[in-house]
Amino acid sequence: MNKILIKRQASLPDPMRISRYHKSPELGPRILFFSGGSALKQVSRTLKYYTHNSIHLVTAFDSGGSSAKLRSAFDMPAIGDLRSRLLALADETVTGNPAIFALFNYRLPESANDSELVAQLSNIADGTDPLITAIQQPMRDLVRNLLTFFINVMPDNFNLRGASIGNLLISGGYLTHNRQLEPVIFLLSKLINTLGKVHAITEESLHLTAHLEDGQCIVGQHRITGKEAPPLESRIKDISLSSDPDYYQKTQCLLNSTLSTFIKEADLICYPPGSFYSSILTNLLPIGVSESIQENTCPKVYVPSLGQDPELYGTTISQAIHQLLKYLKAECIKKENEQFLNIILLDSRFTDIDTETQQYLVSYNIQIIDTPLVTSDSAPYYSAEKLVHALLSLT
Repeated sequence: MNKILIKRQASLPDPMRISRYHKSPELGPRILFFSGGSALKQVSRTLKYYTHNSIHLVTAFDSGGSSAKLRSAFDMPAIGDLRSRLLALADETVTGNPAIFALFNYRLPESANDSELVAQLSNIADGTDPLITAIQQPMRDLVRNLLTFFINVMPDNFNLRGASIGNLLISGGYLTHNRQLEPVIFLLSKLINTLGKVHAITEESLHLTAHLEDGQCIVGQHRITGKEAPPLESRIKDISLSSDPDYYQKTQCLLNSTLSTFIKEADLICYPPGSFYSSILTNLLPIGVSESIQENTCPKVYVPSLGQDPELYGTTISQAIHQLLKYLKAECIKKENEQFLNIILLDSRFTDIDTETQQYLVSYNIQIIDTPLVTSDSAPYYSAEKLVHALLSLT
């Protein structure tokens, strides 16, 4: 098939295009996001009313919170961000499955003792807890089987305080499907009727590593985000992946062919707001990501985060753009910037790009689109509706 590049003028927002997508979201555009964490939660919840075809490639390297417990117990990829995105895209209308959604979203109490936690989890698995009795057959037995398997392989000292039932279900499915995530993500997507595609960027159990300008090498995502460890005091120079959670053992992973096809066939690629290194750039590390992006001629949009990002200590917006381009071009021979990034989408009332960087971007045909993306209700963050409308208008 011959590919041709067609350019058009776009209005932001484009009321006709937005209205058309809203009326027929099942025919909506394939907007692909490289993301992770919670920054895209509200955007995803808004987006599903305009397209059921969005694609979310989610980082699997988180090493903190409840994901850390599961990773330590079963040597598996992080699944918390996957669960969160599945829930954000779940069908919340009458055609969805609210009982499964409620169970998937439920967390065991922090205040209960070990025996009480095990008892409640067992009650869900054996079908007597109200959370499980509300689910219709045959889905109820399917959920029970996954939880029962998890209970049978759960280490005796496993800490269930605050555990997400959704994470336990994914873990049970992962372990019953020969340590594969795709089958269980597909299954749970169907159970809660996810209105979009959600995939881990890799199924390997790897760990994010930050190489700082002061010479430090920090292994583990939870140690660089500024949430579970003191904020960084030196700028990140590079990131890579480690096969060991505590001691740096450099490794690489390959993008699978299915995800490569999703990237190549997307109608728009978005590098969205979120933790810059652990949610955005980390998804560009698997071999094959850059090449797949380069082969797609669709618009490629970077939306800088608002507010403080501890991972960007000492880094200006201009330096962040240069870092993004560095990782996008890392494995490609032809390295024209516009093949990887066409548009910087921002609200200049909250994001300032210096004149020198503006000229640099223009020289490489990277356009800055300045449009209102923050409202009085959403400030100091983006309005999910305005950001979604802007992205839809560019498709």
